[in-house]
Amino acid sequence: MAFHYCLLGVLMPLSLLIAQAAAITEGPQLALPHCPYHCGNLAIPYPFGMGEGCYLRPEFNITCDQSTQPPSAHWTGGTNRITNFSVADGELQIMLDVAKDCYDNSGEETEDSLPTWLQLPPPYSMSHTKNNFTTVGCDTIGIFLGELSGDGGPKKERVKVGNSVTFCDDILGDALPDSCAGIGCSQASIPGGLRNISTYLQSLTVGNRTGIYNWWYAKYPCSYAFIVEQGTFSFNPKTTFEELNNSGLLPAVLNWAVEGESCDAAKQNPNFPCKENAKCVERTTIGGPPAYICQCSSGYRGNPYLPDGCQDIDECKESNPCSIGTCENFPGEYSCKCPEGYKNDGKNQKSCIKHKHNPIHLCAGVTTAGLLVLLIGISWIYWGMHRRRLMKLKEKYFKENGGLLLQQQLASQGSSMETTKIFAAEELEKATDNYHESRVVGEGGYGIVYKGILADNKVVAIKKSKVVIPAQKEQFVNEVIVLSQINHRNVVRLLGCCLETPVPLLVYEYITNGTLFHRIHGKKSEGSSLSWELRLKIAAETAGALAYLHSSTATPIIHRDVKAINILLDGNYMAKVSDFGASRLVPMDQTQVTTLVQGTRGYLDPEYLHSNQLTQKSDVYSFGVVLMELLTSKLAFSFARPESERNLASFFVCSMEEDGLNRIWDDTLFGEGNIETLKNVANLAKRCVSLKGEERPTMKEAASELEGMRIMAKHPWKSSNFCPEETVHLLGSPSNTNFVDVRGDCGSSGHDSMQIQMLMSYNDGR
Repeated sequence: MAFHYCLLGVLMPLSLLIAQAAAITEGPQLALPHCPYHCGNLAIPYPFGMGEGCYLRPEFNITCDQSTQPPSAHWTGGTNRITNFSVADGELQIMLDVAKDCYDNSGEETEDSLPTWLQLPPPYSMSHTKNNFTTVGCDTIGIFLGELSGDGGPKKERVKVGNSVTFCDDILGDALPDSCAGIGCSQASIPGGLRNISTYLQSLTVGNRTGIYNWWYAKYPCSYAFIVEQGTFSFNPKTTFEELNNSGLLPAVLNWAVEGESCDAAKQNPNFPCKENAKCVERTTIGGPPAYICQCSSGYRGNPYLPDGCQDIDECKESNPCSIGTCENFPGEYSCKCPEGYKNDGKNQKSCIKHKHNPIHLCAGVTTAGLLVLLIGISWIYWGMHRRRLMKLKEKYFKENGGLLLQQQLASQGSSMETTKIFAAEELEKATDNYHESRVVGEGGYGIVYKGILADNKVVAIKKSKVVIPAQKEQFVNEVIVLSQINHRNVVRLLGCCLETPVPLLVYEYITNGTLFHRIHGKKSEGSSLSWELRLKIAAETAGALAYLHSSTATPIIHRDVKAINILLDGNYMAKVSDFGASRLVPMDQTQVTTLVQGTRGYLDPEYLHSNQLTQKSDVYSFGVVLMELLTSKLAFSFARPESERNLASFFVCSMEEDGLNRIWDDTLFGEGNIETLKNVANLAKRCVSLKGEERPTMKEAASELEGMRIMAKHPWKSSNFCPEETVHLLGSPSNTNFVDVRGDCGSSGHDSMQIQMLMSYNDGR
């Protein structure tokens, strides 16, 4: 809209009308709470503000001059009046001086001739898209110079950025054309990034204008040059010269931005000014530092620099953009719900078009529906066949994993599989992250143990066989049979199994503190060493569990592989005997079972190795070796030791016979008052590894003695003089306290020689 500015105030500038309207309609929601937001009729939107704490940065501080009518707004240190702000576009409107070049009737330049200049501090620059450089007059060149400065520092680039030449000598008659096309008025564009600008005019005639077209100079004595906002100035030779001479001010548009960072860098800043439902837009000026402005996202409007400043535009309420159908508003968006017979045109669903029923399309739809039904039918048949194949595969795995054998054995033992939970393969896969290597907590000769977390967050241990072979199938079935008959606090509890997988799976309660082997022989950095009190407690609990297996179950059970690594420890260091894959049930009318020799080097009973006759005393022998490990913290068998010391049982017995036990037991176990208990445990261990099984104590007797030692270790009488017969009864019957000579010859024969010869012919067990 073109209009003319008049200093006399006949017409109010459009900028003031816009500012007043903005102040009335938008009001204080444009500014921070409790901050003034008006300077006269002009609203001051954030990030601009008046007063400390009311603006985003110091360069956005606005001062309000109350001495003018109406009050006028300026940036700090500036003199040009601000007449409008545009937050969305990063612009503001100011009133800019007009440069004049005037001559009197004699052709001499008058004192009214004045150049103009404008200094713009960062982050302000002259808009090259919203302004034109305009020259009005005759026989005149309008020139302005500008400076480009990247950061407001001393280094500036001064450029001549434009000129505009007007000629009047070709005009015949007494009139100028009503256009700004080069005669009487001309316009030119300006480059971007200008900050410091000076404007002046120069006559085409060198010197004065005397005698040259005096009739033109008499009518148009002054020429003018100015930067003006596009669309706010139009040339009319009848009125423009007078208006320019009287007004001296015209509106121009400046750009502003938040300088110093790009959008990507600013988004990492916790004080990033662009708030909810707003976006960051790059706004770097020519030759200037990185800069940006904030704008409300599409479908929102308001002040993007204020919390909740960008509000959803309810397009349906304001204009109902759906010519057909019902408009439905969404945050930042809307869609058109089409009536019957219409459909949405395009993916954005913002318009409706007539839905034509094409016979070809109808035929295609029927064909598609038929194909869909056929596809569903084929899929149903396929999944039915797949399900039957899966069921047959599970039945195959059930048989291969010993399911039928397990059923027969449980039935013969008077038990049923109802006492053991059957887990689904998918449930155990999920519990172990598909048997990820990070879940492995142990590995034996026949399988790997994983830590699993069930759907109810219960932690379990899952034992998975390595390879499916008949021998392992029997081990798996045997372990289920044995554990189904055990109910003891010091025996690891079987929770369930899974038979319908390629390899069988057993699910146990999860024991948190690892194995006794790890606690005794592991690195000091991997776990705290066990005190003597804890070692004695673990020994007594392990002996009690083995005694229970031998004497208290419906069918006596020989563990057959008692060793430190098969004794687990829970959070309270309670012993839990585990790994019953090699165990054997002993009929009530028998005392021994003939089997293939199976066990672990260092723990294996020499008598069993020689005769193939497995008895309960075989477990006693292995338990005696565990006691020696508890006393010495040495491995049951180690090639790292000298040949005469490799087998701990032989070395321990020989050391006792030579009164050299103090050379091999763990010095850290000594404490005031516990030496006698250590010796008693050592004597019990020596009796447990007697070469003849009949000379060894039973597990029940060993458990009773160890429990007596624990009571004495805690009893307040242990340092008092009391009846010695009571001590004997606490340690067991008198017949059990007689020490059996198992030494033989501690050289190349006797206990050590016999055991080494048998071990040389044995294939190292598991």
